[in-house]
Amino acid sequence: MTAITPDDQERIDAIEEALLKRWPETRIAPSLERISALVDLLGSPQLTYPTIHIGGTNGKTTTSRMIDSLLFEMGLRTGRFTSPHLESYLERISINGQSIDPKALIFSYNDIAAYLDFMDTKFDTPISFFEAITALAFAAFAEHPIDVGIIEVGMGGEWDATNVVDADVSVIMPIDLDHTEYLGSTISEIAKTKAGIIKEGGFIVLAQQKPEAAVELLKKAAEVGADIAREGVEYSIESRALAVGGQLLTIRTPKDTYEEIFLPLHGKHQASNAAAALVAVEAFFGEQELDYEAVIAGFANVRSPGRCEVLHRDPTIIIDAAHNPHCAKALNETIQNEFTFDEVIGIFAAMADKDVEGALVELEKVMDSIIVTKNSSARSMTVAQVETLALRIFGAERTFTADDLESAIEKAIKDSVRPLSEETLGILITGSVVTVGEARTIVRKRYAKEDS
Repeated sequence: MTAITPDDQERIDAIEEALLKRWPETRIAPSLERISALVDLLGSPQLTYPTIHIGGTNGKTTTSRMIDSLLFEMGLRTGRFTSPHLESYLERISINGQSIDPKALIFSYNDIAAYLDFMDTKFDTPISFFEAITALAFAAFAEHPIDVGIIEVGMGGEWDATNVVDADVSVIMPIDLDHTEYLGSTISEIAKTKAGIIKEGGFIVLAQQKPEAAVELLKKAAEVGADIAREGVEYSIESRALAVGGQLLTIRTPKDTYEEIFLPLHGKHQASNAAAALVAVEAFFGEQELDYEAVIAGFANVRSPGRCEVLHRDPTIIIDAAHNPHCAKALNETIQNEFTFDEVIGIFAAMADKDVEGALVELEKVMDSIIVTKNSSARSMTVAQVETLALRIFGAERTFTADDLESAIEKAIKDSVRPLSEETLGILITGSVVTVGEARTIVRKRYAKEDS
């Protein structure tokens, strides 16, 4: 992305402020009525390019990034829409693997702003932040133009604002309990909602699912006559070995076996994400064979900020956006199996509407001590509330508090200084996407000052 001029930055900030004044992402009025009317008014930009639609609970963003990288290496102009963002809302709209250029975003927003205001007058519920930024992404991709859109579901599926696309390929990553106030209180109910992205006569890639989720997804696929590729049946990870900076994979797809794939990401769950991404790209190209060298290059170039990302060495600081027990378990397994720390200091700040206790139970297995704090979001659980849960799980001798994330990071760095010690120590920051986004900014600024 090119450097942002002060004038452009001012306009980018003003657009963000205008978007944030709309209904927040966490306030949902489940319906496609508003977004459908809006994109119709805009000339249905989301139908001017083929799309791959990615849903599920865990792994959506990383899988979207993998699909994007593979398609770009195969010579296609790509547009990727993901959520939420880590540091800047521009990250949500990516063109050819890079956050949208500020001038391009300003141009597209100016194009649609009047339509957003007009739509507000037509419905009892105004256009929400997520609906507006989804429409903005669709318009920006059409304007670019792109060859293929990689579109991540925001929440659920059936009534998610992204579900106005007509996807050639749909991908459903592992489904777990999340957003139960909107999606349902059981895995089956949630799967039924997420199955709403499966299109008639389309192709569906199903990552490993719990049995009750698989039943609902397969039922929907059968109803609409979608072709299916299931992890562990039509495709699989044939081998996985740790490698410096990541892992080496062999993936069997419905059409081929791809060997010696280097993936610069840690964790068994990332191997599963890679397999789903490869099958989705294979399905997108239909009968055309994939270029093996492009597959190798596409995976080698994958980056997934905020997902088991090593931000700094000495001390080693890792951030991961584990926001539910499923993610926390994957993080725990990755740290234990793929890193060699003698001690891990944890920093944890989570949203109050998540299963915080369940996440802490998983993290206790890998964190020797924990500093509980809060992030800047109004949805963040208070320090006192997290501390109460942490004391029950970690005990008083292993639980510490900090008023904010920056203070927690400073405490962890200070505590990590062990003169003459030969132990390897890691600092692990997790709890939510907002937490790791803020931590990313804090850590990079802190060490930039030291290096300057």
